[in-house]
Amino acid sequence: MAGRVEGKVAFITGAARGQGRAHAVRLAQEGADIIAVDICKQVDSVQIPLSTPEDLAETADLVKGHNRRIFTAEVDVRDFDALKAAVDAGVEQMGRLDIIVANAGIGNGGATLDKTSEADWTDMIDINLGGVWKSVKAGVPHILAGGRGGSIILTSSVGGLKAYPHTGHYVAAKHGVVGLMRTFAVELGAQNIRVNSVHPTNVNTPLFMNDGTMKLFRPDLENPGPEDMKVVGQMMHTLPIGWVEPEDIANAVLFLASDEARYVTGVTLPVDGGSCLK
Repeated sequence: MAGRVEGKVAFITGAARGQGRAHAVRLAQEGADIIAVDICKQVDSVQIPLSTPEDLAETADLVKGHNRRIFTAEVDVRDFDALKAAVDAGVEQMGRLDIIVANAGIGNGGATLDKTSEADWTDMIDINLGGVWKSVKAGVPHILAGGRGGSIILTSSVGGLKAYPHTGHYVAAKHGVVGLMRTFAVELGAQNIRVNSVHPTNVNTPLFMNDGTMKLFRPDLENPGPEDMKVVGQMMHTLPIGWVEPEDIANAVLFLASDEARYVTGVTLPVDGGSCLK
């Protein structure tokens, strides 16, 4: 039986590890070729280690393991010209573009909004909001040129639907992603291009599973670990879980990318264990 995105090409940002890698692998499993980009270096305001060239190479190997083609590039989503050059080169190699997954994002800071530094704010908005806009802007001309329609999936967050303390700049960026999604959906609908957003809760990736997040969740403990954080995580959800896996988000992305969702557009899809109910 043919895969659910057989013969299609997907452009994915933040693809070196975490959710982006899971999206690349899941779409490849279902027949898509991949254009994968990631910054593969540190951002000054981010304390946790970010992706490396070796991470991106590992994503490429995993995609190739499913007998799919992959084009990779080390790109900062704040740099539109570099994004456009990468997408253009990838499409030249792959022959088409059908799917955009604007997934790249960071976590930084941890202060209340009135104490958030300008550097933390600027990097957050420029990457988690501006980078999403630039990623779609770079890829859309190729989907339009194909004349076949397509699917665009933007990674927001539960923090794009409700507020949390100490992450106000992140919440602002992720709410902004919803505005981008709805506007793109209205503007591109006539060309049969669907645009939706996914809203993960805590996800088992390095962006969440790190010392800084653990201490944010459990300031009462000197050296909290995952099991300590899980107690607080469970309080955030209706289901008895502390977090979800990257593959859970990738399954939602696959659905939105596939023809099974051919009439689904302008939707905010939570994968959140019932967090939005609280």
